[in-house]
Amino acid sequence: MTTPSTSGTGVLSAPAPGAVRTRGDRLGTAVVASLVDDIVSGRLPAGDTLPTEAEIGDHFGVSRTVVRESVKLLQDKGLVLIHRGVGTVVRSPQSWDMIDEIVLSALVRNDESLVILDELVTVRAALEREMAITAAAVRTPEQIEAIRSALRAMERTADDPAAFSAADADFHDVVMSTSGNRLGRAIVTSIHDKARTTGRYHGTTSAQYTAMTLDEHRAVVEAIEAGDRAAAGSLMYAHITGSWARRRPQRDE
Repeated sequence: MTTPSTSGTGVLSAPAPGAVRTRGDRLGTAVVASLVDDIVSGRLPAGDTLPTEAEIGDHFGVSRTVVRESVKLLQDKGLVLIHRGVGTVVRSPQSWDMIDEIVLSALVRNDESLVILDELVTVRAALEREMAITAAAVRTPEQIEAIRSALRAMERTADDPAAFSAADADFHDVVMSTSGNRLGRAIVTSIHDKARTTGRYHGTTSAQYTAMTLDEHRAVVEAIEAGDRAAAGSLMYAHITGSWARRRPQRDE
């Protein structure tokens, strides 16, 4: 299988064996994912023109109809702009829908500089700070017990990094649920789930870091239980940003 040329310097990556001809993949999900990855990674840079429908179809082994639908989806995600009679041009990152599941996954996967993960942590910390503030204002005895139960699960799994990470995520979800902020919770869950797929996000861990993390969570619980909104918000923000700073694989000078 040959790689089609483009009018610029970008090239399409080879599709994974069998990735395209998936049962029920009527809209070319695998084609979209591959093209998104090529654009996000810079293999197809901004300003470049995509190969023709025929070339893309030959490359992935799909019909022109599938290609056409896939390219329309790319346009919906803000990655390309279709110019009738001219071609499909790759757009700059400023136009991308970075909350889109496929785009965000590709951004995290290709985030060698950790810029995206840094931004993700900043957004997550800001949203969870506000939800912790609200949780401290509206918590019920039953919700406090649910939060404490989530904390106990973290304590039980402190010696198992994978289980501890899952329990940690559950703890934050319980706090967000307590706040009642459904949109904030959905955004954080989406971006956090994508971040957790890469080892760079988990970074360096140690028994000392785990102990610090538990202490920070206990402080958040106490603030929420006491109804101290300011403390709950500041402690949650400090925990999320501080935890990332501790485990971040690469540090700026």
